[in-house]
Amino acid sequence: MPSLDTELETARRIAREAGAVLLQVYATPFAVEDKAGGQGPVTEADTRANALIVDALHRAFPKDGVVAEESENDAVATRFERCWFVDPLDGTQEFVHRNGEFAIHIGLAIGGEARLGVVYRPVGDKLYSGVVGEGGFVEEAGARRALRVSDVAEPSALRLVVSRSHRSKLTNQVVARLGITREQESGSVGIKCGLLAESIADLYLHVSSKSYRWDNCAPEAVLRSAGGILTDLGGTPYRYNTAELQNLRGLLACNAAAFPHVQPVVTRFAREAGLLE
Repeated sequence: MPSLDTELETARRIAREAGAVLLQVYATPFAVEDKAGGQGPVTEADTRANALIVDALHRAFPKDGVVAEESENDAVATRFERCWFVDPLDGTQEFVHRNGEFAIHIGLAIGGEARLGVVYRPVGDKLYSGVVGEGGFVEEAGARRALRVSDVAEPSALRLVVSRSHRSKLTNQVVARLGITREQESGSVGIKCGLLAESIADLYLHVSSKSYRWDNCAPEAVLRSAGGILTDLGGTPYRYNTAELQNLRGLLACNAAAFPHVQPVVTRFAREAGLLE
C-alpha cells in the first residue's frame, strides 16, 4: 500500500496555517451569522479557514476531490477514489462561546474509507494525526506521544465524553443500562475522539442526525489509527464515497475492547428512539 507520509505532513502543515487564521479572528469582536436552513452559526473564521484549506489541498493534490463544510459539495465524494473531507471549524458554538474547544479537521478517504486524519486544536496548540494501520500521535507542549485507546472492557468502568449541549434521553438510557458513572464534557467531535485516542475517555455518543462526513472523517482516522472504532449508532461504519453527506444514524465512538458490549445496547435504544429506521 502506498505511503501517505506526504499527505500527512501536508495536512498537518495546512491545519496549523488554518489554525493561525482562526486565532486571528478569535482575538477580534467577530460577527456571528446563522446559516440558511437552520444549520447553525457561521463566522468569518469558518469561511476564511475553509478557503485556505480547500485551496491548499487542491494545489497539493490536484487529482483528489475535496468536500468541505463551507463549500458547494454536489456529489464530489462520488467522483473521486481519493477525497479529502474538511471541517474548517468544528465546534463553532465553542468558538462563539470562547471556551477554546474547537478544532480543524482534515481527513482523507480512499475507496470510501477514512484512511488519514488530522485534528488540530489551535487553543493550546494540540495536534492529533494518524493513518489507519500505521498508528497515530498527539503533539502538545513540545512533546509527541503515540496514541492508543484504552483496553477497558467492563461497561461500568467506561469513561464517557459528552457534548456540552442538551442531554438526550438516549444517552441517559445507555448510561443507566451500562452503569457508567464517569463523564466529562467537551466540544468538537474531533477533540472528543482525540480524548478516546489518548485513553483519557473510552466512549462517545452523538445521538442525533445533525452531523456530517466532514465532522467525522478525520476523527475516525485518528481514532482507528489508535485502535478505536467509529460507526453509526447501529454499529455500521460510514462510507465516504456517497452523495449523502449527512450522518443520519448518529455516531458511536468506542475503544475496541468495550465495543462488543456497548454497541448492542446503543443500537437497541437508538432503534427504539427511531434513529435507525
